[in-house]
Amino acid sequence: MISNPRSNCPINRGVELLGDPWSLVIIRDIMFCDHRTFRELLTRSQERITAPTLSKRLTDLVAAGLLSKEAAPRGKQGRYSLTDQGIGLAPLLFELAAAGSMLDPTTQSTVPQYAGLYGHPDQIAAFQQDLRDRHLSPASTAAG
Repeated sequence: MISNPRSNCPINRGVELLGDPWSLVIIRDIMFCDHRTFRELLTRSQERITAPTLSKRLTDLVAAGLLSKEAAPRGKQGRYSLTDQGIGLAPLLFELAAAGSMLDPTTQSTVPQYAGLYGHPDQIAAFQQDLRDRHLSPASTAAG
């Protein structure tokens, strides 16, 4: 959490927690691309985040309660999962994608299979339920 927020405004707090250039991209990659390990997030993201930056942002996102990290035996990579709070960001990411497309029509969806969900709250809610099943259920943490 933010130890000394600039103000008590919820928009400001959201910007302070998520307004860096990487946090929402990391959440996007976990949410839409199912990149769940450090290596996947490092090597499969088109934005080419550096390892130290990724490590810091993942630590921050876990501390903020948006991600959890499964413990792994020595020599294995832990898997990151969205928490319910992280899953709650799905509508924001869809709106941000819609805004990005509006502001720059030359952009292309990172995950075209989800592009049609913009502005469809029932479908976004179903997507969020699917995320809960994959990230929060005991079976999802046992897999992998």
